[in-house]
Amino acid sequence: MNDVAYCLSCYLFSNKPSAEAGSVDFTRKGFRAWKKVNVGKNCAFLIHLGGSPHNNAMKACFDLLNQSRNIRNIFNVQSYDQIKQIRLRLRSSIKSISWPTFQGCAFRGHDETPQLKNRVIDESCDESQREQMTIVLRFVDKMVTYKNDFFDIVHVKDTTSITLKKAIFGVLSQHNLDVSNIRGQGYDGASNMRGEWNGLQALFLKDCSYAYYVHCFAHRLQLALVAASREVIVVHQFFSKLTFIINIMCSSSKYHNELQVVKSDELEHLLEIDELITGKGENQIGTLKRVGDTCWSSHFSSICSLINMYNATCMVLLKIIDNGSSSLKRVDANVAYNTMTSFEFILILYMTKEIMRITDCLCQALQLKSQDIVNAMQLVHTTEELIQKLRDAREVRAHHQRDHITFEHHYRVNIFLTIIDKQLQELNRRFSEQTMELLTLSTSLDPKDVYKIFNIDNICILVQKFYPMDFNEHEKVNLRYQLQHIILDAVSYSDLENLSTISELGAALTKTGNVNAYYLLDRVIRLIFTLPVSTATTERSFSAIKIIKTRLRSKMEDEFLVDNMVIYIDKEIA
Repeated sequence: MNDVAYCLSCYLFSNKPSAEAGSVDFTRKGFRAWKKVNVGKNCAFLIHLGGSPHNNAMKACFDLLNQSRNIRNIFNVQSYDQIKQIRLRLRSSIKSISWPTFQGCAFRGHDETPQLKNRVIDESCDESQREQMTIVLRFVDKMVTYKNDFFDIVHVKDTTSITLKKAIFGVLSQHNLDVSNIRGQGYDGASNMRGEWNGLQALFLKDCSYAYYVHCFAHRLQLALVAASREVIVVHQFFSKLTFIINIMCSSSKYHNELQVVKSDELEHLLEIDELITGKGENQIGTLKRVGDTCWSSHFSSICSLINMYNATCMVLLKIIDNGSSSLKRVDANVAYNTMTSFEFILILYMTKEIMRITDCLCQALQLKSQDIVNAMQLVHTTEELIQKLRDAREVRAHHQRDHITFEHHYRVNIFLTIIDKQLQELNRRFSEQTMELLTLSTSLDPKDVYKIFNIDNICILVQKFYPMDFNEHEKVNLRYQLQHIILDAVSYSDLENLSTISELGAALTKTGNVNAYYLLDRVIRLIFTLPVSTATTERSFSAIKIIKTRLRSKMEDEFLVDNMVIYIDKEIA
């Protein structure tokens, strides 16, 4: 109808008619009383404009037109602020959880009773804490899978080979890894691991004939050297005496402090008379180090520490003999002092140091988290050569005096040369297994000295003999041509020329974009990378258990223990 008027704002935003007169006319029926218009202050339009319902409707209209005050925008702004606050809390929670995990610390105290005022967390926090830990681990798990680092730790009811095999199969299945793709396995020298017929490595080889077993180099070296020393009676006795002496000095903090003071005074005196060279890092006081059978390099460190602290140790022992708190301690100190000052002990002390300074380099190298096969093989060979040269040099002197049985002859031939012979025999026996052929052929990939050792024939033999299922017949033929081309291309590409390890060669192929051209060589390198030289990473995992699961946290569940260990062991990735 053309003669009807409405108030748009009231029409849209008035939910119910107002009690004011005429309000229904501007919202529902429409205004048509035109006689009431233009009658001064009684004008119907003016009266309607001055009413509160109209003002409320206008306010609602302005709010609608004002997009910044739109409910959706206001809600989004509030939601964004809430998201920031939640993310801040989450980041803080993750950091607070990550810090004790990286340090191997507990999340709670050993006493969590409700009455405890210094209680770390309560039960309500426990599930939240575990949930956050799982979130972190999902991210870390992806990284660890990519980095091929620590996967899992599994509780087993016994350590038989079949039980261990099932446990490993279960872990691999959880990560969707096919057992048939295994190309390398490495363990220590325990019979249930390396047994030729029923050992764990043998069981895996039955399911995957190319899962080559490499007895950990570090364990083989340790077993060789420990076995060699224990077979020489005087050397076995020497290490027993060495342990006895160090235990006396390290068993008491008082004796240890006295040892430090005496050594400090000794260094000051030598510096005053210009008997020592001054400089940063020089003339450290040091301390005595214990021997550990599971780490052969500790034998060398222990011997060196006693030689360094020899005079100070003797002086402290003399003090204990005179002023010991008990007769037992005075007697032990007297025995230790007489042992230390005997000719035989001192002679063997320096003899074993001379031998072990050669093997220590190999011990240290094999304990690295990552070790190159070529470097490990070369270290084994050079260690054998240096020991042999040491023997030959002493044998010449012994040959000239063979007609005179002297003390010197006795200690040189019956002890010194016997120790060396035992070590050489053990090194040759333990490092001459059939797997050594695989490792020896692998060294043919060494690009050092502009591919001087790079042997095409040996690489082809390696593929043909040890990895026949990873290459078809056509690829085996093409491999030889790719190897010939890589040597020629090395002259053109500086990134391919000056390389010293197999790992650098693999990285250079990717960096220069030649990985597609030399995809067969890249495949060989990747297969060689699967061969474990040392199980040092596994040993570190076992050490981490002792740090994370202590006596006060003995009730930690297996799943939570694994979560903590993944982050603690691979903290750089986390």
